[in-house]
Amino acid sequence: MRTANPALSTKTFGGFVNIRPSATSMSISGSANKTAIFLALALVAAIVPWRLFFKTGEPSVLLPYLIGGMVVGLVAGFVTIFKKEWAMVTGSVYAVAQGCALGAVSALFELKYPGIVLQAVGLTFGTLAALLMAYKSRLIKVTENFKLGVVAATGAIALFYLAAMVLRMFGINMPLIHSSGTFGILFSLAVVVVAAMNLVLDFDFIEQGAAQGAPKYMEWYAAFGLMVTLVWLYLEFLRLLGKLQDRRR
Repeated sequence: MRTANPALSTKTFGGFVNIRPSATSMSISGSANKTAIFLALALVAAIVPWRLFFKTGEPSVLLPYLIGGMVVGLVAGFVTIFKKEWAMVTGSVYAVAQGCALGAVSALFELKYPGIVLQAVGLTFGTLAALLMAYKSRLIKVTENFKLGVVAATGAIALFYLAAMVLRMFGINMPLIHSSGTFGILFSLAVVVVAAMNLVLDFDFIEQGAAQGAPKYMEWYAAFGLMVTLVWLYLEFLRLLGKLQDRRR
């Protein structure tokens, strides 16, 4: 199995092939429930910096939540990847940390573009629901070529973002990432599409894991993997919507 999600790598369920599913095995519904728990934790955590910022009006109060959330989330994410059986705890830490960081980022976007956060949240969960229905009805078929295309596109985007970060250290900005021109908007739209297609790969990967009888703790790990994709998708929607509003000004 192939997926572009770093949390759900090719070997994630490799050790559980041909194990008969049982009551103590991973299930799709169980993974969905765990995902809902992580999303709830992220939402509660996001409210803290959001309310603090709009109460004080000082952007500086967001910095600890933004930097702390990113660092703690990154560490918790790597620990979860290497210690999947800890996913219930480390995945919860990841969700809370990302919630803090997303709350800070969202507050800044909302200040500049009133109403953008609600739009981004709606588009993120609307995309999740639409793609889940399309996947379950087999309107989207996860073939090997489909997987290869999404993995390649995701890798290219990751390399592009990495190059942009390095160049920015030398005072060079990549116009495609920040520009609200036609090519900048098309780039962000393409990234949103690729991020959304990663959800389809995640659905397929979780379904295969449940069919192979992966242990129950893998539900938490699968939920963590979905959270990684949803966080990325939400951030890309924020970026795209911000560019569209800039263009209309």
